[in-house]
Amino acid sequence: MTKHTVPTRMQKAPSMPGPHEGYMPGFGNDYETEALLEALPQGMNSPQKCNYGLYGEQLSGTAFTAENVERTWCYRIRPSVKHNNRYTKIDMPYWQSAPNVDPELGSLGQYRWDPVPHTEEALTWITGMRTMTTAGDVNTQVGMASHTYLVNTSMEDEYFFSADSELLVVPQEGVLRFSTELGIIDLEPKEIAILPRGLVYRVEVLDGPARGFVCENYGQKFELPGRGPIGANCMANPRDFKAPVAAYEDREVPSTVTVKWCGQFHRANIDQSPLDVVAWHGNYAPVKYDLRTYCPVGAILFDHPDPSIFTVLTAPSGQPGTANIDFVLFRERWLVAEDTFRPPWYHKNIMSELMGNIYGQYDAKPEGFIPGGMSLHNMMMPHGPDRNAFEGASNANLGPDKLNNTMSFMFETRFPQHITQFAANEAPVQDNYIDCWGDIEKKFDGTPGKK
Repeated sequence: MTKHTVPTRMQKAPSMPGPHEGYMPGFGNDYETEALLEALPQGMNSPQKCNYGLYGEQLSGTAFTAENVERTWCYRIRPSVKHNNRYTKIDMPYWQSAPNVDPELGSLGQYRWDPVPHTEEALTWITGMRTMTTAGDVNTQVGMASHTYLVNTSMEDEYFFSADSELLVVPQEGVLRFSTELGIIDLEPKEIAILPRGLVYRVEVLDGPARGFVCENYGQKFELPGRGPIGANCMANPRDFKAPVAAYEDREVPSTVTVKWCGQFHRANIDQSPLDVVAWHGNYAPVKYDLRTYCPVGAILFDHPDPSIFTVLTAPSGQPGTANIDFVLFRERWLVAEDTFRPPWYHKNIMSELMGNIYGQYDAKPEGFIPGGMSLHNMMMPHGPDRNAFEGASNANLGPDKLNNTMSFMFETRFPQHITQFAANEAPVQDNYIDCWGDIEKKFDGTPGKK
């Protein structure tokens, strides 16, 4: 349990994680934090009267009787019912939810897109979201959606929360500030953030324009993967995740709250900022994580392990060993395996893989997969290195080799991913992507012992 007292309102939080007053370390910890001294009750959750005239309120991320209950007690200036009003349905045509199966679109195949270009149009976190694929069903809370975001305009007295999902945010350009009910997270490239289902927040542009990727998780929350024989260390370590300390706004100003609920968007007008939590304790909170602290493990003698060895976070499904979503990271690392084809091998997978490039060059696709770009290899669609990557790896000098200046990731799901109208018709799809395997040669020679 970590306690922080920060006697200021929505102060600027440093953008880099570390031992400073802006963040608390740990993943799934039972945190406690207060922005005013003694605002947090001790020894009980719901006193008859809270200090400072605050209201006690619980935010639940799981059912009350779940095996591992996730909840946070908030002590706020107004209860959340005062931050709601009559909602009016609004249209967000570019933010789509599953099921989103268009029989006219061919999701079967291998796809790759260049980065979605920036625009002069003013785009906030809500209006700048562009859905690329959907999977599963938001109404039954299984599956996911993948998005790219373009943000060049801060939300002014405008707030958002998703009742459908938690959001995994992966920046590629620019710096965003997420001012949430539970504190501030500043997020830059090479970091990620998890925004829990039901959390209210406002997004501001600190350095823009901003572009990146979002995995919208309809199912069970992201958690750290079981390490199995790897043991207690390496991969993503819990201490490197950072939760924000309490910070609040006490502002009487006309505002709007937009909610995403069962794939639809609704908006209400209120008279104040809803970011009024003065103190909180619990284990249901936003976090950020610096991808540069991810410690990869791999083969140190021969063969190329499954890409699951690079899993940062996993969202379980009801089937053991088969994830609703895996978030997998391919970052700088040493390759040392002997007599081994070192890039990812050719394969077909029951899981559907959407990849994004944060920076640098991906070793299996040295050309065409550029930073900000994405690729989709749907379930049971074969893929692997292009010819140049294959020939280079097959004939390379197999001394120790450092992969430098590379960071890409994968949103992998047990469900087929269906592309959207935007992905098919507006995003910069590479129509010739399939041709990257067209010049692979037949090398078969039946001579015994021939390699």
